[in-house]
Amino acid sequence: MAKTLIIDLAGHKQTPFLRGILTRSLQAAGLSFEEAFNTATSIRNELSDTLSISTTDLRAAIAQHLSQTYGDTVLERYQSPSHTPATILVERTNLQAIPFSRGELRRSLECSGLAEDEAMTIVAKIYDYLVSKGIEKISSGEMGQLTYRYLRRELGASAAKRYLVWTDFRHGNRPLLILIGGTPGCGKSTMSTELASKLDIIRTQSTDMLREVMRMMLPNRLLPVLHTSSFDAWKALPSPTESLTDRDSLLVEGYLTQVDLLSVAGEAVLQRALKERVSIILEGVHMHPSFLQNIPQDTDAIVVPIMLSVSTEELLRQRFKGRGQQAANRRAERYLENFDAIWRLQKYLIGEAKRSNISIIHNDEKELALRQVMQAIIKALSKDFKAKPEDVFI
Repeated sequence: MAKTLIIDLAGHKQTPFLRGILTRSLQAAGLSFEEAFNTATSIRNELSDTLSISTTDLRAAIAQHLSQTYGDTVLERYQSPSHTPATILVERTNLQAIPFSRGELRRSLECSGLAEDEAMTIVAKIYDYLVSKGIEKISSGEMGQLTYRYLRRELGASAAKRYLVWTDFRHGNRPLLILIGGTPGCGKSTMSTELASKLDIIRTQSTDMLREVMRMMLPNRLLPVLHTSSFDAWKALPSPTESLTDRDSLLVEGYLTQVDLLSVAGEAVLQRALKERVSIILEGVHMHPSFLQNIPQDTDAIVVPIMLSVSTEELLRQRFKGRGQQAANRRAERYLENFDAIWRLQKYLIGEAKRSNISIIHNDEKELALRQVMQAIIKALSKDFKAKPEDVFI
């Protein structure tokens, strides 16, 4: 694909659009490399079908993008480069200074339970304040206090406290154990991946994978119930009673049998994480509330059990159908064939979660569900939390 030509009408010159040059210009306006590169990439993509553009029109397109994404302060610095301030440095407790990153601060705010637009608004206000005051260097503790004050003023004491709690946790070394349960189709794997990325958790494990390993070790002829799906495991039980009036009991009995078989493997995964003091996400349909009994009572780890669900039968069906459309997916077909059993299993798991006071989150809309999971994590971190801002932001 040919590069878009930039036409300087005054000087009658033509030069190709170069993303690298625009990236450096945006960095000079105060954006981090990542922000500048992403913005330059967006502009390039917008011009992909444009053969040529004048310098005036190009600057107008860039200005519109900056205004919408980063606000008027960044726009003014881009349009008046002679007044561009030096990069703002954040000095950490080890005296190492790093460039201030709006993306990093936004992610930290989202981890405290803020919506994306709320986080972006707070970050923009903080950055504008730093620029307006001509601040070129600030300690991490001062930055934390500044963020806390803006949160309290703009969003209230509750949002400020959540940020305080999250920051205090990040400064410590207590492992975070996130246990995500739910039936097929409720989004456990996707949620696990999103959380791992947002929270910088390296280790994740699914009970489905643990079951596959156990199946290799224990063939079907020795333990047939292990070689079935959780929603029809009852069919492999010795002499099951196939009374239609007792179908829910059969479903639960088969499911709990698989849960018991996998509990030892799941416990081993958590024990390893506790021994190495690393955070981990363990997800799967086998994350029954009773699994919490396998966690040592004397651990200082933060344990956050979550039960995901889908609010309507139609939405769950659509998800299974979507899987089948994306690829030739035999598993999706089996889920649709056994939809009634899966829906009944979800009702059972929701009831068990309620009895155990475990957070139940309807994963109908991914971003909302992710924020609710983050708020559940902050709630768990908040237990017995008594630190003050001056104790955390040092």
